[in-house]
This record gives sequence, structure tokens and C-alpha cells, in this order.
Amino acid sequence: MYKQTWWSAGLACLAATAMIASSTAIAEVKIRVQSVIPSKADEVHMLNEFAADVSALTNGELKIEVLPAGAVVGVKETLDAVDAGLVEGGFAWTHYWSGKHPAAMLFGSPVAGAGVGIDNIAFMSWFLYGGGKELYDQLWKEMGVNVKGFMLQPVGPEALGWFKEPINSMDDFRKYRFRTPPGIPGQTYKDIGVASVAMGGGDILPALEKGTIDAAEWCCPKPDSVFGFQKVLKHYYLQGLHQVVVNADIYINGDVYESLTDHQKKALEVAANASLTKSLAYRIYENGKALKDLTENHGVQLHDTPTDYFSAYMNAAKASLAKNAEENAFFKEVWDSQRAFAEIAVPFWAGAQTSNANLGQAFAKSLQ
Repeated sequence: MYKQTWWSAGLACLAATAMIASSTAIAEVKIRVQSVIPSKADEVHMLNEFAADVSALTNGELKIEVLPAGAVVGVKETLDAVDAGLVEGGFAWTHYWSGKHPAAMLFGSPVAGAGVGIDNIAFMSWFLYGGGKELYDQLWKEMGVNVKGFMLQPVGPEALGWFKEPINSMDDFRKYRFRTPPGIPGQTYKDIGVASVAMGGGDILPALEKGTIDAAEWCCPKPDSVFGFQKVLKHYYLQGLHQVVVNADIYINGDVYESLTDHQKKALEVAANASLTKSLAYRIYENGKALKDLTENHGVQLHDTPTDYFSAYMNAAKASLAKNAEENAFFKEVWDSQRAFAEIAVPFWAGAQTSNANLGQAFAKSLQ
């Protein structure tokens, strides 16, 4: 009798424990994230790494499913779809939404290093410790969208781009119809007399093949080679100013984000910060391998950018930044913050980077 009572009590205890566990278990949450670029792109590879980190940090409670461009809505409607809840998340470069607010460019692609000498590593310092993240959170309110954003993938500096023939001066450059990013970086090319044409990444190679454009930039050696630009253009220039800094982000519908637990929110933050470092590290090696392959196996010729490009583009970029600051209070607030940061950080960082650049150039020349 004693044993039976003990056994019954044990079963009852186990059942009660199971009921409590089931009642307190957190349901799995899935966030579908539509990308603005094809699934084969390096950015999507890194986005999937971020998704895996989020899942691991939440013991599988929070799943991010990456959808290809156009899966739910068109590329240009991605942010609006996240805002409206048609899809839980989106992945893009924030300067894509400059039409909603000009300050978007200062986060996604601050033209010519925000005109104050900020490179992508220095930008991360501003974003994480110089007040940038707080301004980034404010951007969505300024846009009037119900979105929580996380910066994931610093990419810069990007290459100037691809050409049919060598360009020795700005006069040569101005002969080409040139694919550029949207917003102020592309407009700045127009300001210096380049026929700038904005289009999405997946449209560039077909446009080159059809002759709609005859020169292009996208990103860097690895992503460029994945898109296949080397099939039609053979002259490649690494040094450009239009996107010395460029960052890709994930956007989550605000209501979806607020429904997450504190632990899940922290997991997104931690994984996003990890992605900043992982993306920089991934890019250096992958771009190095791609550039070696392009020049050794695909007949691509690497050139130095004409010197008159730098002064022309920088002067036009500064004028454009100043004009936008005069016309928009929040743009001015963000730009003022970047300039104040640069006054402190850039003299140190530029000086330190000179040693790094000279060291690297000495080795690169020894290979030649």
C-alpha cells in the first residue's frame, strides 16, 4: 500500500511538473526576412550566419527565415511591407530609403566618409560608442515607419567600379553611363558630370549586356565577381569615395519586435554586434581571394583611380551634405554628430591607418 501511494504521488508530481513546464514554455517565433538581393549573394550568406546565431542564443525559440528578393513584395516595397506587417522583416541598405528621409544615407552609405574622413571601422566606433545607435533608432520615427532596425554588415570601402576601357581622368569617366547607388552618392556623380543610373544589383549585368549602361559599380571583388561583371568588363578600379562606408541592415516590424521576450531581444542585439565583426573579417579574406582570381584567371586589369576624381567627388559630396543639413533638421543633427566624432577620432585613426596602409603596400609591391 505504501509503495503504491508513493508511486501514485510520484506520478502526480511528475504530471504537475509537466503541466507547469508546458504552461510556461515559450512558443517558437518565426520572423521571415525578405532580402533585396538574390540568395547567392555574400550578404545573404552572412545574413544566414546571423540567423543561426540568433537561433543558437535563444535555444531555437527565435527563428529567422531568409526569403529571396521579391518573395513577398517588390524590392522597392520591402521597408513598407515590414512597416505594414506584410512580412515580419526585411534586409537592405538603409540608404535605399533616402526617399523617405535624406538622413537614411548617413547610416547606410554616408557619402565620401560623411565628408569628414570616416572609414567603415571608424563608423562602427561612432555607431556603437559615439551616439550613432541612438540616432539610428530615432531615424525610423523620423520616417514614420513601425520598424526596429539592426545594423549587421559593414562592407566598405567599395570599389570605384568597372569600365570597358581604362580611364585616365574625369574627362574619360564622363563618357560612360555609370550604374551608381541611389540617393546622395549617385546624385553626387551627376553633380560632377557623370551620367549616373541607379538600379538594383540583379539588374546590372543584364543592363551591361544590353548596353543600357556601359560602366558600373556594385561593391567589392567577391560580390562583383558573383554577379559576373568580369564577363563583360575587364578594367577594375578599387579606390572610390562614393561608398567608403556602407552598411546593410535588418528591419523587423515594430509590433513583432515588441512581442519578443527580453531574452530574445538581447539575442538579436548580441548577434547583430557579432555580425559587425564577422562581416568585416569575412570580407577581407573573401575579397582578397576574389581579386586574385579575377586578375589571374579572368583577364581583369587592376588600375589606380585617376587623381582628379578625388577632389571633384569630395567637393561635390561636401556641398551636397551641407545643402541637406540646411534643409533638414534631423539630417543636420546626425551629420553634426558624425563631424563631432570625426574631430576626435579621425586624426588618431587616420594616422594609425597610414602605418597599416604603408605596411600592406610594401608587401603587395613585393608580390609584383
